[in-house]
Amino acid sequence: MLRLEGLSKTYKTGDTALADVTLEVPKGQIMGLIGPSGAGKSTLIRCINRLVEPTAGKVMLGDVDLAKLGKGDLRRQRRRIGMIFQEYALVERLTVMENVLSGRLGYVPFWRSFMRKFPADDIQRAYQLLDRVGLMEHADKRADALSGGQRQRVGIARALAQDPELLLVDEPTASLDPKTSRQIMRLLVEICAESGLPAIVNIHDVPLAQQFMQRIVGLRAGRVVFDGPPEHLTQDALTTIYGEEDWNAMRKGDEEQATAEADARDRMAALAQ
Repeated sequence: MLRLEGLSKTYKTGDTALADVTLEVPKGQIMGLIGPSGAGKSTLIRCINRLVEPTAGKVMLGDVDLAKLGKGDLRRQRRRIGMIFQEYALVERLTVMENVLSGRLGYVPFWRSFMRKFPADDIQRAYQLLDRVGLMEHADKRADALSGGQRQRVGIARALAQDPELLLVDEPTASLDPKTSRQIMRLLVEICAESGLPAIVNIHDVPLAQQFMQRIVGLRAGRVVFDGPPEHLTQDALTTIYGEEDWNAMRKGDEEQATAEADARDRMAALAQ
């Protein structure tokens, strides 16, 4: 279980990115983070694994306070946290298999990683993960030969190769089309359910969050202003999170996108006749 207590981040400029965030994510729960740009969503995720150093508060992963660890202990504890990035963060010149195996770098001696000689068990596990995310036939392809959705699947497999106790997912669908976005979210939900993995997903797409998340936390100006199940995310709650002007603009944009997609489907149907 992950527990945040009074987590805060203030930059040297005086800007506050997070202010006294306190919440728990129990085993098996998938929690979505929503909020306007600059609300602190990415900062919260990065404070958990200390890619950004918190100013104050606790980050308890089980009985370990990650916020208090020195570099050596932090490096070992980070093995417990799988990270999935918006821009995939793959090594494009390496194969899909090599990218997945990079999830094991924290567990093998340097010489093995340098020579790319991973234990047989790690290789077998990597093949299992590639099969699970639907990429077995692409194992020997270079990462730069894949589509965006395929790259995100590699990122998921790489994170799972760590055998993590927690997944941190930073805008996994921001660069994907609507259909692929739903496929990726469905895959994440299924994998977390299969292994009881808790996950925090920073997601900008509110309807997608409502469809797939078990719990939604809304941030505004670094503070938690909503915490509840998707069905409680009313228009009033969304206005509290985004502000009336921002939420109306976002809703109008969603409606325009839906209209454009419907028009495109109609044109394709007409051409098919």
